[in-house]
Amino acid sequence: MKIWVYVMALLAGIALSIEGAIYGVLGLSIGKLESSFYNFAIGTVIIGVILLFFGKGKLSYTKKAPKWQLSGGILGVIYLTILVYGIPYLGVGLTMISVIVGQMAMSMVIEHKGWLGSAKSTVSKEKILAVILMSVALLLVF
Repeated sequence: MKIWVYVMALLAGIALSIEGAIYGVLGLSIGKLESSFYNFAIGTVIIGVILLFFGKGKLSYTKKAPKWQLSGGILGVIYLTILVYGIPYLGVGLTMISVIVGQMAMSMVIEHKGWLGSAKSTVSKEKILAVILMSVALLLVF
């Protein structure tokens, strides 16, 4: 078992909560859409520099890739912008629990159906129970 993958995913979750809190407050200072724009502008510059030194893929393939595969950028903008709007009203915890419940539920559907190139994985009682318990946690925190 590759425990480091779990640790990295846990760290990504920690980073998302910190990022959401930062951009939620920044949105109050400079504007909500401006906060989201700032995030993606700075991120583009940073990943662009990293790409120059470490990139090994074919960025030119994006012209040939199926268009649905390019929708992640749009979904990322929607996600971050919703966080910028939601966190000042709901708080970091409630917003992130809501995100996690949505992620868990949709990931089960995606994996069960094998959508978007995902390996098929049947929905188990344990997975359903996990979503139910997270939903209960959301209600308790609310």
